Amino acid sequence: MSDLVVLVNSNNRKTGLREKISAHREGLLHRAFSILIFNSRGELLLQKRHSQKYHSGGLWSNTVCGHPGPGERFLAGAHRRLKEEMGFDCKLTKHRYFIYRSAFENGLTENEYDCVFTGRYDGEIAPHPGEIEACQWVSLEFLREDMLKQPQLYTYWSRKIILENLL
Repeated sequence: MSDLVVLVNSNNRKTGLREKISAHREGLLHRAFSILIFNSRGELLLQKRHSQKYHSGGLWSNTVCGHPGPGERFLAGAHRRLKEEMGFDCKLTKHRYFIYRSAFENGLTENEYDCVFTGRYDGEIAPHPGEIEACQWVSLEFLREDMLKQPQLYTYWSRKIILENLL
């Protein structure tokens, strides 16, 4: 898949395309998605982002996040990245869209029109080693408490989704 992201306005109307890193350097609003996969016990699958990621490396985050490519719908992009990052696929349900902006110490800025999906899965996981350093299933109760105690361990967008109950 291309390293282009779809630029949008605050109403999700396409305004152009931009190379992913360039869009993050310039802080341009673009489409993204966040996936939260739960098991039959109601636990959420977290990933620890690879320390070499272009931002937020080494932080715990929701199951998968990414960007739909040019001409790709949010749902198709979400399924693609779920398979690429976690090695499985499952039914996904769209919940909502929200916009967030967060600047990072390395000069990059996330400015995303984010679509939140959830799914349920109890099978085997095969995390991509270049994307993910670790995975763990946690209860939402534990996660909310830990995010409040140790916010520096989690990505900005996952804290926003969990703590503001955006799912």
